[in-house]
Amino acid sequence: MLALRLARGAHPLVQLRRLLVTAAAAGTGFLLLCTLGYAMAHPDASARSVLRLAWCVAPMAATVYFAVAVARSDPGTRPRPGLSAIGLGPVRLMAVSAVTTALSTTLGSMLALLLFLHLRGDLTGMPFDGAAAEFLAADRPLPLPGALTLLALVPLAASVTSALVLRPRGEKQARMSSTSTTTGRSTTTGTSTTAGTSPKARTTLGAGTPPTAHASPTAGTTPIPGTDSASTAPGTSADSPASTTPHDFPAEPLDPQRPTVPQPAPGGLPWSVAVLAAGLAVETYASRSGPAHGLALPGKFADGPAGVLAGWTLTAMGLVLAGPAITYLCGWLLQAVRPGALRLLSGRVLQEEARRIGQPLGVVCAVGSGAYATATLYAGARPSFGPLSTLGALLVTGCTVATLVTAAVEAKHARAETTAALLRLGAPATMLRSAALLRAGALVAVFVPLTWAVAELAAMPLTG
Repeated sequence: MLALRLARGAHPLVQLRRLLVTAAAAGTGFLLLCTLGYAMAHPDASARSVLRLAWCVAPMAATVYFAVAVARSDPGTRPRPGLSAIGLGPVRLMAVSAVTTALSTTLGSMLALLLFLHLRGDLTGMPFDGAAAEFLAADRPLPLPGALTLLALVPLAASVTSALVLRPRGEKQARMSSTSTTTGRSTTTGTSTTAGTSPKARTTLGAGTPPTAHASPTAGTTPIPGTDSASTAPGTSADSPASTTPHDFPAEPLDPQRPTVPQPAPGGLPWSVAVLAAGLAVETYASRSGPAHGLALPGKFADGPAGVLAGWTLTAMGLVLAGPAITYLCGWLLQAVRPGALRLLSGRVLQEEARRIGQPLGVVCAVGSGAYATATLYAGARPSFGPLSTLGALLVTGCTVATLVTAAVEAKHARAETTAALLRLGAPATMLRSAALLRAGALVAVFVPLTWAVAELAAMPLTG
């Protein structure tokens, strides 16, 4: 009931995101049911039925990825001060978020079942003059347990993944609850704070160094949202080593009172390059292995080597893993060679948000690279896309782009305190808009050529 009340009283933009999750779950559920219908209509072609079911993994993964991003950016289930006193601690809020995700995806699965039954003629007669009767096995009884099992895949995967992503951090939260966060409200003996400047603004503009303010153990403290502790542990001050270690905090805190410690540079760039190179190598080897290991691609494509799918999968994984590190590198390049205030602000923001927007950027690049490579590979063959192949492509593309937009909006909300502090300090609004355009331009200038280069390398072994 609590999840339903939070869903009903949410902001219209949040409701729109949940409706998009419902639509994506409906499309994926319909693809799974169509796979079941094909298996019922062709009982002797079990291998092709399994292959069609395997091709549904991509839209299902994209739908789950989008659902998790929406759950992470939902302000209704975000830890806030005072909620622990009424029994809404981090664990309870995580459960509410998982239930909300399950409700949205389950609604989409039910819509998919209604559409499937309507096309089969089980509800109001056969539509479209029975054009889909043979494909959906309308003359055979629908195995309800099998249909419900397929429809439960998306809600189960989305809710479990959301719970894992939003789970409390355990020891990290205990250390966070034992440290105090102080804003520039008062001065202590021999040390002063910057008036009117928030901790996030000092982190963004202060060359990556923590503020110089010191707080005494008896000074007023503010608990970290989402924790059950409302006081600072005895003998712990704001400038203690436990409060200035960047690894004591989660990578993507959702509360507005973020620590005054700059985020470390994302790692994994060498591993992502290695995975990307391995994918291209596997694809090259598979293209020279001959037609012995053929794989019928969907959408009436020509048969291709089975290793091509493995190579493209590794290549996509390499791009996804490299996204945060490349985003951080873009921020570093913006600050290179004596930067001004505009480039410094843009670079610091990119470095701060590298983990939040880097991974969705890598996923979009992976999808774009695969689409470009497929278009280049079958440029002369002119394959005819069927309706299910088109639906699957739209689901994958739409979910990845929507996830990137959701991450960008989440990053904007996380910078709200910094933006307000800069405006109070006299920064013009045009400079903030120019910084946003500069960040977007830097990302486009780096990721678009990278996507094109990877797509060309992926299509070269097969076209050559």
